[in-house]
This record gives sequence, structure tokens and C-alpha cells, in this order.
Amino acid sequence: METAVQETPVLPVLATHQITKRYGATIALRNVDFQVHAGEIHALVGENGAGKSTLIKILAGAVRKDSGEIRLDGKKIELQEPAAAQRLGIRVVYQDFSLFPNITVGENLLVGRWHSRLPGLVDWKACYRRAEELLQGIGFQLDVRKPLNSLGVAEKQMLEIAKAVAEQPRLLILDEPTAVLEEEETQRLFGVVRRLRQSGTGIIFISHHLEEIFTLADRVTILKDGQVVDTRPTASTTKDELIQLMVGRELGDLYPKRIRQRGRPILEVRDLAGENRIHHVNFTLHEGEILGFAGLVGSGRTEVARCVFGADRTSAGSMMLDGKPVSFRSPREAIAAGLAFLTEDRKKDGLFPDVSIEHNVSAASLSQFSKLAVLSESREAAAVNRVIQKLAVKPNEPRKLVKQLSGGNQQKVALAKWLLTESKVIILDQPTWGVDVGTMVEIYHFVAELAARGKAVMLISSVLPEILGLSDRIIVMREGATVAEFDRPEATEEKILAHAMGVSE
Repeated sequence: METAVQETPVLPVLATHQITKRYGATIALRNVDFQVHAGEIHALVGENGAGKSTLIKILAGAVRKDSGEIRLDGKKIELQEPAAAQRLGIRVVYQDFSLFPNITVGENLLVGRWHSRLPGLVDWKACYRRAEELLQGIGFQLDVRKPLNSLGVAEKQMLEIAKAVAEQPRLLILDEPTAVLEEEETQRLFGVVRRLRQSGTGIIFISHHLEEIFTLADRVTILKDGQVVDTRPTASTTKDELIQLMVGRELGDLYPKRIRQRGRPILEVRDLAGENRIHHVNFTLHEGEILGFAGLVGSGRTEVARCVFGADRTSAGSMMLDGKPVSFRSPREAIAAGLAFLTEDRKKDGLFPDVSIEHNVSAASLSQFSKLAVLSESREAAAVNRVIQKLAVKPNEPRKLVKQLSGGNQQKVALAKWLLTESKVIILDQPTWGVDVGTMVEIYHFVAELAARGKAVMLISSVLPEILGLSDRIIVMREGATVAEFDRPEATEEKILAHAMGVSE
């Protein structure tokens, strides 16, 4: 009689058991059990505030758990600091960048691993050569000698991903890695992630774009109110089921149905050029219209917005606002003329993290609440309360610091600031970056409402379905210039990408 051979169960790369974390009276995580296997892409989804960021920070050693245990390859570990997680092969790509602004791309990529021929002497030629090899291996195109502070948000995101991948991690955590990437860069990233899966790396993938979850992930875990709702294979669920598990309700149509009415021209831009590499930019924005701007990373969409808003200097061309010539030397002048600009980098340009919700929202509108240079705090508070209730900012506590809010609610605060100004032209650059699907739908309805009220909206987004779902017309940019324009009924993803990549007939 043969003796049965018992197979040793395969231990997961990562296993958490009963992880709990409190912040005062708030329970951020409650008894979280979560596993990631070698060679698995495991998606983590949930609304903003569901506990995803807290769990990631605990696994990265940035936040300490209150109770529960963490095991890596079956061994119990304690992560008291980020360095401890890194020594164990855990790498995290956060939404917020951890790059050094005053050095080059190549130096950032190899921080702590610079090549030296002699003690204290760095072989920069070898460093840059190695950095180029790493980027080419991943398929990302970045100039390794370029100063970091000259990069856009999407390029910085690509560099963060490259840094983490270059370390050949045992566990890689990607937090919204595609939020500001175009389709081409996203597909390259997916190729990198799949190769890591084949090599046995465990991967935690966080995204609010559910189509990415179904394209890439093997399993998905849903968090709600700090607790695991369910874990299931992606092949055994649907987008609608995930949404219901995440938000506890049906969202209906993703993009609001609108009666599209285009009024008189509000902003006319002719042959605009700027010191930030844009040239031959032409478009007209009408009252009550949402004008979408599409293009690849580095195509110049954000640079156009910055020139229009007076944040970057123009070198040629003209602008008309309400039929009158204008040229803004600063954002202050643009705001006074009735323009608003929600920037792509809310942490850097859009918000004051250490200041209250109330003072962030009113920052661009203080003149409304002042008389003879004396601020009426009661009028300010009443106006702020109205707008944060309208946008459903949570918690509805005007004196709470912005840095204590989830990413989605920070974005709502940034939007609320410009809603309060009653501007006639509103520029939105990546308005749904880093927000959950529920907040995303709320923002879509808010943008549609702005247009219905006669506002002229300039919408920049790296999410083509978002551009197609909201816009009345679409401008395509390539290499700093406007190269195509579509009315919404004739626009398709294929046509937009063809013009953006320069391969249209």
C-alpha cells in the first residue's frame, strides 16, 4: 500500500491577520485579513476613506498597526519604519511622490545606489548609463539628465514606478499608478506588472478605474468602512457587483445625461505660444460648453491651461475674454477677470494641507466677505458651509485640517474653492485623479451642472472615456500644438489616439 504524499501548502507572500488601526475615536481598519500570493496581482478597491491608504501605510512601515499580525513568506514581521519594509523587499508607489526635486531623473532613479570608482567619487557616466538601461527595460521614455522639477506629474509617476520596479521587490504595492498616465504609458505599465507576476513577485494593485481591475488583476478584495467585505476572483464578478459592494448603492449612469446648449463665445485663443513649449494653439470656448482636451503625456495640455491662467508666460498669440483682448501676467489677474483653475497637482498648487477646510475653500474669494479690508467671518463661514454641503465633503467639519481628509474629499475641497468664486471660465485639470468611483460620479454631475448654469468648462483628462462622456467638443494636442478638433458625435477613442500619436491619415 502506497503512502500518500502530502503536499506542503504554498505560503502566501503576504498575509495579514486581524489588523486593526484607530485614530482617536475613528476606526480606520477593523480586523482585516488579507493575503497576496507569489505571482499574483491582487486588486484592492473601496471608496475614499474605506481604509486602503491606512492598510498600505501599515504594510510600508509608515504607520504602526494597533493590533493583529503581518507575515511575509510565512514569517511574522514587525514593520516599525519604512526602512524595515524596504529591507524585506516591500516597495510602494504612492499617489504622493517621494522624489528629490533638485536632482536629475537618473540620480533619483538610483538614489542610494550611485556607482563609485573610488570612495566618495561618483561615476556619473555609469550612473546615467545604468538609469537609461533600467528605463529602456521597462519601456518608459524619460531623459535621465533632465532635472526632476522640470517634469510633469505623469512623468514623475513613471519615474516613481521605475524606481520601485528597479529594486526587484518581493511585494510591490501600486497605489493608483495610472491616474495621470495616458493609454500608451498605462499599457506599458501593465506589461511591466505582468512580467513581475511571471517572476513570482506579489503585487497589490489599487485603482478606481474598475476596467483596469478586470484587465489586470487575478483577485480583488473590497474594503468598506475599514473592513473586508469580500475577496473574490475577478473572473467571478462584475463591475456592477463591485460597485454595489464598495458603495452600498447603485450609481446609475456614470456620465450625466445633458441637454447640450452652446452659448456665445467666452474665451478665444489664437496662435498662442508660450515659454513652456506650446505653439500654434487655437480654440474657442463657449458659454455652457464643456471643451475636452486630449493628448499624450507631455502634449502640452496643462501648459496651455497655465498660459491661459497667467501661471506661465506667453510668447506669442492672443486671447479674447468676452470679446475683449486680455493678457494675464499672473493668476491673480486671471481670477479677477473670472477664471478658475483646478490644477492637476492639488497637493502642490491647489490646497494648503495644514490649513482648515474653511480657509482653503475661501482662499480665492476673500474679497467677497470683506468690507474696508475687514473680513466678515460669519459671511465666510456661511458661504463655505453652503458649498461644502453641495459637494458632500466628508466629514462636514469646516475647521478640520485638509491633510486629515481622504484624497477624494481633498479634491472636493479644491473644487469647492473655485465654485465659491462664481467664475465664468473654469479650467479642470485631471479633476478625478485619485478619487473613488462614487466621488467620480459626483464630480461628473458637478461638472455637468456647471455647464448647465452657463459656465464655460475647459476639461483636461488622461481618461479618454471621461473626455468622451462629458465633453461637447474635443481638442486633441500633440507636441505642444492643437492638431485636431471633434464634435462629440464624431469622436471616438481610436480617432483621438490616432491624432494624439501623429498616425492619422
